[in-house]
Amino acid sequence: MHKWYKETCRNHDVVISSRIRLARNLKSYPFSAKLSDKQAIDLVEKVKETSPMIETQSAKKYYSCNVDVLSDTDKAAMVERYIISPLLIAKEQRTGLILSEDEKVSIMINEEDHLRIQSITGGMNIEEAFQTANKIDDIANEILGFSFHEKYGYLTSCPTNVGTGLRASYMVFLPALTVAGKIGKLAEELGQYGIAFRGTYGEASKSLGSIYQISNQKTLGSTEHEIIEGINRIVEQVMKQERRQREYLLTNSYDEIDDKVHRSYGVLKYAKQLSSTDAMTLLAHVKLGIDLELLHFGEVYNVHELMMEIQPGNLQCNLDKNVGSIQRDKYRADYIRKKLPDIK
Repeated sequence: MHKWYKETCRNHDVVISSRIRLARNLKSYPFSAKLSDKQAIDLVEKVKETSPMIETQSAKKYYSCNVDVLSDTDKAAMVERYIISPLLIAKEQRTGLILSEDEKVSIMINEEDHLRIQSITGGMNIEEAFQTANKIDDIANEILGFSFHEKYGYLTSCPTNVGTGLRASYMVFLPALTVAGKIGKLAEELGQYGIAFRGTYGEASKSLGSIYQISNQKTLGSTEHEIIEGINRIVEQVMKQERRQREYLLTNSYDEIDDKVHRSYGVLKYAKQLSSTDAMTLLAHVKLGIDLELLHFGEVYNVHELMMEIQPGNLQCNLDKNVGSIQRDKYRADYIRKKLPDIK
C-alpha cells in the first residue's frame, strides 16, 4: 500500500507534506481531562465501533486498536511516521487509534480531546487533506454526535482549538535558510501572523535534517477555508525565501555546497555506524544536492522516505527486535548503503 511519505507531489523540493487535524469531543462524555478510567475505556470502544462505517463510506481499508497496549517500539515508530502524537502515548488512561491502511488517515482517541482526526498527504496538497478529514468528520459526527456551540463552534479541551478545531500544517525542508542562520528570524516573523513554527515532530521538538512544521495557531473566528488560504499564503512566501537562499548559495558558494553534498553522499555510502541525528543531517545534504541538480541518480529518488525508515522505532520494527544504540547505528548505516542509489 502506497504510504503518504512515498509520494512526491508539487513543490516537493521544499514542502514534504500537508496535514489537517480536527479536534472533536463527544457530547455524551466529559472532556478527556475529566474522564474516569471506566469512561475512557467506554469512549475508546465506542469510537472504535465507527471504523466499519468509515471504511464502507471511504472505500478504504481501516484498522483499529488500543494504543496503550502496543509495544514501546511500535508506538515510537508510529510517532516517527506522524500517525500518533507523543501526547497520546504518554496518557495513562485507555487510548485508541483508527488507521487507514495507507496511513493517510488516523483518528487518535482520548488524546487531549476525545478525537483527533488527521489526514496527511505528500507534498503541497492541503486541500485534498482537508476534503478527506472533513468527510471522516461528517461520518463520525453522524454516529457519535460532537460538542458544538452555535456561537463558539466546536468545543475543545484547549481554548486555542475552539471554533473550527482545525490545525492546518505543512512540513517543510529549509536547508538553505538553516545554513544562513535565518530560522530564528523566520520563526519570529511567522509568530507575528499567528503562525507556529516548530521542530520536526511538532511542539517542543528540535529540527532534524532541516525539517520544520508550520501551522496555524488561531482556530476561532475564521472559517476552515480562511485558515487554509492563510497558511497557504505563508508557505508560498517561505518557499520563495528558501529558493532565493538556495540560488544565493549556488551563485556565491557553489564549490563549498557541491563539496558538502558529495562528501555527505560519500559518508552515507561508506560509513559503518550512523546515529539518527548524523544520518538525518547527511541525508538533508543529499536531498538538497538532488533538488539543486548537483547529484544525479538516473531515477526519481525520494530521500524523505529513507529519512522516515532510518528512525530508531522504524528501524527496530524492520529488524523485528529491540536492539541497543550501537547495533542500531550499525544497522542504520548498512540500511542506508543498500538503499541509496549510485551516482550516475
